[in-house]
Amino acid sequence: MRTSIKFMIILLTLTFLSCRNKDKKEEEPVNPNPPPTVEVVEPYGFNVLKKLRGIWNGPVSSNTPLGGYPEWIVDFRPNAENQISAKNELDTLNDIFMSFFVAKYNNQYKVAFRNGGSFNAMKRVSYFLADSVSENGANSFYRFTEIIKGKIRAYTEVIFRTDSLYIRSYTNKNNQLPSSTSHMTWSAKLQDTTSAQAAISALAFPKKTLTKDFTSSFTSLTEAIYFSTSGPPVGDPYAENTQPYLGKTTATYNYAATYTPVSTKKVFLIVTTQPLFSGPVFNTANLKYRSRYVILSASSASFVFNYMHPGTYYYYAMYDNDGNNIINSGDWISTTNTTFTLGALATTTVNTQINFTIP
Repeated sequence: MRTSIKFMIILLTLTFLSCRNKDKKEEEPVNPNPPPTVEVVEPYGFNVLKKLRGIWNGPVSSNTPLGGYPEWIVDFRPNAENQISAKNELDTLNDIFMSFFVAKYNNQYKVAFRNGGSFNAMKRVSYFLADSVSENGANSFYRFTEIIKGKIRAYTEVIFRTDSLYIRSYTNKNNQLPSSTSHMTWSAKLQDTTSAQAAISALAFPKKTLTKDFTSSFTSLTEAIYFSTSGPPVGDPYAENTQPYLGKTTATYNYAATYTPVSTKKVFLIVTTQPLFSGPVFNTANLKYRSRYVILSASSASFVFNYMHPGTYYYYAMYDNDGNNIINSGDWISTTNTTFTLGALATTTVNTQINFTIP
């Protein structure tokens, strides 16, 4: 079995849109369930909500110092009747939260793209609105531009072709360039749609109802981008801790008595929607069901997966014994298909034990 560490690092390549230093004491999601709303006129770009559903995986090419990576895995699921989101993290300091939802701005209803995350002790949240849409059967194009300055500041293209998803981002590098230039491209294939079905049914997703009214949200601002070096960015009109439906899982692990870790090495925590083991046999095909993952120091015994979609999951821990950033012969893993279920706006805990050396 070979599981590259690089697929986790790719989260950092999207930091032009959203970067933030993770607060280890993040507030739990509050119950934001709004009163019933009536359907609005057809929101511009509405069909992108339907097309994003599922687990996507593919390589990233990037003009950032990090370069490209072979895998980035994103599990998009509804978290409201009019919103879809995905949360990913690299480690305790670096993460990204993306969501698409129906918004009102300048008396128009459009799909908005919120991108927030952490990188290099800086938090950033950026807001974009759909401004160009082309739909032709399985082939669709959606462009989201920064709400105030538009394309000159930053924009993202979301493209669907049959079972493929392409996300291309552009930025003027914090206003250092006269116009936006290519930043990164993610070319992904659809891995699974079954994981999203429970939320689709529970939320009657998608509905053409209003998620957020941004009519006065950006008054007097020069751009719809919020920064902070500590704590949530002030003024964020749709902060992470007000996102609906999502829960939190505290994942812990320990080592069997015969295993003594070196603190400078790494452990990978992986959450999937289908089991990776059938008895003692590792099922490589089920790696397509990876939903969340994080890299920790081998001395870090726990991690909180915040803003997590409700559902039933399988949890694994893997220790990189030889320090080569790849899970292979000689490394240690947990072989139990440890399951847990997270409810809407709920919290839960799960534990597993690293107890086996890969032959």
